[in-house]
Amino acid sequence: MTKDVILANANVVLETEVICGSVHIRDGIIVAIDSGGAVPVGAEDLEGDLLCPGLIELHTDNLERHIQPRPKVDWPHAAAIIAHDAELAGVGITTVFDALRVGSIPAGTKTSYGKYARGLADEILAMRQAGALRISHYLHLRAEVCSATLIEELAEFRESDRVGIVSLMDHMPGQRQFRDIEKYRAYVSGKYGMQDADFLEHISRLKELHDALGEKHEKAAVTEAQRLGAVLASHDDTTAAHVVVSAQHGIRLAEFPTTVEAARACRDNGIAVMMGAPNLIRGGSHSGNVAAGELAELDLLDIVSSDYVPAALLSSALVLGDMWGDMARGIATVTKAPADAAGLTDRGRIAIGERADLIRVARVAGASAVRETWVQGKRVA
Repeated sequence: MTKDVILANANVVLETEVICGSVHIRDGIIVAIDSGGAVPVGAEDLEGDLLCPGLIELHTDNLERHIQPRPKVDWPHAAAIIAHDAELAGVGITTVFDALRVGSIPAGTKTSYGKYARGLADEILAMRQAGALRISHYLHLRAEVCSATLIEELAEFRESDRVGIVSLMDHMPGQRQFRDIEKYRAYVSGKYGMQDADFLEHISRLKELHDALGEKHEKAAVTEAQRLGAVLASHDDTTAAHVVVSAQHGIRLAEFPTTVEAARACRDNGIAVMMGAPNLIRGGSHSGNVAAGELAELDLLDIVSSDYVPAALLSSALVLGDMWGDMARGIATVTKAPADAAGLTDRGRIAIGERADLIRVARVAGASAVRETWVQGKRVA
């Protein structure tokens, strides 16, 4: 049965402008956009609130927080996935690429970590198949180059697994995000309680892995992304040389470049730059890397990711809209731009023929409040 929904008297955020108008939805698709503040019979009056495309999140570690709400506390996965999904719907995210690490280091040191991605992916996909999830879920495989088992773990994924992104993660200390060894020492010492001897052993082990397998793993990850039909992303590019290698691999998305130099090189090579919303909201990087706000002012910021604070995604888009004096452009960093980068052609814009993934947003005391979320025309939050 055909079902029509009309959302009227809204400030509708279109691709390049904001208009006072209404959006007409039929069977989960946008079929008409009208200007003016009229509220037709049977329509929902949005009372002048913003009506935006649903937010698209390309890189979030939020599920991990639900699975392990405290150190050494494991939560049932089904309940954690449902809670994660509901939280995202509640803050306006209608499409998410759940980030899962692939590549492990067998037991032996305090910083060893085991395999988990294939099993958790199966659980997410099963919950989706059962209709238990409110929003659209894809997978983002974080390929840890400096690991022992990357190739075997990638091989477990199939073309039907909804893997949308594969990102190259090279966390070898002394370069990229961890180019400052002392900052890296402080990070791992605080997280794992390492003493100096433990830290030196840890560095030595990582170097051995990187020297033996790093190049092989990087090539394999590029090949596997192609097999899976996934977009390839880089992570923590720091120098123009890093970006040149990224471009040679066919990378289309740069996650969290750490310097202006790297961001400029991405722009020169047609690679979209993504930065973290917490960086933007807090006014700088907690790791001492380039500030997202600086890249925004230099016109070097394309996409924003919530990273580890889901509610920050919408807030960051509004901050950018205010900074640029262009709310449509700000909202595009969390809607159209990530959709384009991920190859999603049916969402990310309020336009006729697009999926009716929409959010109603009020601005209260300078903060953003998501009042309603629709996925394919159905209210989910």
